[in-house]
Amino acid sequence: MPYEYPDDLLTVQQALNQVRADLTNLYGRLPYSVEPMEAWQRPEGYWLASSPAYPDSPGWTEQEQQEVAALRERERDLTAAILTHAFWNDVAGPERPDARSQLRHALVSASGGQEQEL
Repeated sequence: MPYEYPDDLLTVQQALNQVRADLTNLYGRLPYSVEPMEAWQRPEGYWLASSPAYPDSPGWTEQEQQEVAALRERERDLTAAILTHAFWNDVAGPERPDARSQLRHALVSASGGQEQEL
């Protein structure tokens, strides 16, 4: 069942998508360890397909830690705004999980595969 999401809810979902993309990009640029860590090697037989050796990690700077914390806080605030939006009061209880799932993809499906700008 398609839902008619209010514009403000779609705007918050779009902001959440952007914050999550920003976090993913930031994590990809940061060293693997928050704290400085010496190089190490994973034991033989470990099931992960990634590299068995890890170089020295300088750790995250204070600024990088603050940037991650700010983005994670923004992500929590946006998630709370979505979950507590008045729109959900008009959706029957058993339909809410499906409606919330569809909201995550509403911006993409409305624009034919690319996230829609609001």
